[in-house]
Amino acid sequence: MIDPLNRRSFLKMGVAFTAAAAAPRWILAQSAPSHSMIDQARATAANTPVKTTRLYDNLYLLQGAGGNMALQTGPQANILIDASYATAVPHILDAMAAVTKDAPGTLINTHWHFDHTDGNAGLHAAGFQIVAHQKTRDYLSQDRVMKAFQLTVPASPASALPEITFESSMHLWHNGDSLDLVHFEPAHTDSDIYIHFHNADTVHLGDIFFNGFYPFIDESTGGSIGGMIRGAETGLAVAGNNTRIIPGHGPLASKADLQKYRDMLAAARDKVAALKSSGLTEQETIAKKPTAGSDPIWGRGFMNGDTFAGLVYRTL
Repeated sequence: MIDPLNRRSFLKMGVAFTAAAAAPRWILAQSAPSHSMIDQARATAANTPVKTTRLYDNLYLLQGAGGNMALQTGPQANILIDASYATAVPHILDAMAAVTKDAPGTLINTHWHFDHTDGNAGLHAAGFQIVAHQKTRDYLSQDRVMKAFQLTVPASPASALPEITFESSMHLWHNGDSLDLVHFEPAHTDSDIYIHFHNADTVHLGDIFFNGFYPFIDESTGGSIGGMIRGAETGLAVAGNNTRIIPGHGPLASKADLQKYRDMLAAARDKVAALKSSGLTEQETIAKKPTAGSDPIWGRGFMNGDTFAGLVYRTL
């Protein structure tokens, strides 16, 4: 079940996103790209507190209006994973101050999407140095159009851009733990990474994993259903039976939860692929309700079954 606080804020913002993604293409084609969805998300984040859950001696899960965050504390300075929205930054800083007096250190972005990076500038001003995959910096450096929403995300200011980037992987020894930062093959986007805390036995998978509901796949920046399945399989290979798994959205998960998610993705891919290979168009495929069997479980969040089936069709 999705955490109630996280679910309410996420669904409130997701209604507008889903409506845009599900709208007929001829309507979207006549509409100028709008920033209103970003404005709405920021307004929600301004009034959404950040919930803190201790996972390990010095590792915490932070959940608010944007993507799930993780905080590692310690004398070598704090590590924060993801930045939520700009208007969430005061809530994030308050949540940090409640559990640690350690100095700001490193902010790691799991990918480029604004619900994970919009707070970059504010957190940089608070003392964090930003680390991410090179493509995250590339995308944040320019205006980007998210095709599914016909949404233009404006370029970020220089203070929000990652200062340290990598291509394949990076390793940190920090605050008594050993951390792997590893780039996925194109999946949710082509800028996704995961962060594995070895001693804490915790992995943050970013938006490769939406725990409990259908995920968004960003076809505009390399996302695909096949990549999402491979990403989930990578997470399963990294995780042990007792590993805590932090999804990009949704509650803290286990390896068994991730396996169920992977199997749902594979089943959706297979059903949609069969309909597409038979010659059906996207709309004809959606009309066949290929995800009907899983909608009661997975269709209660950001994406309904029809919207998700369309994403799967387009990214096969």
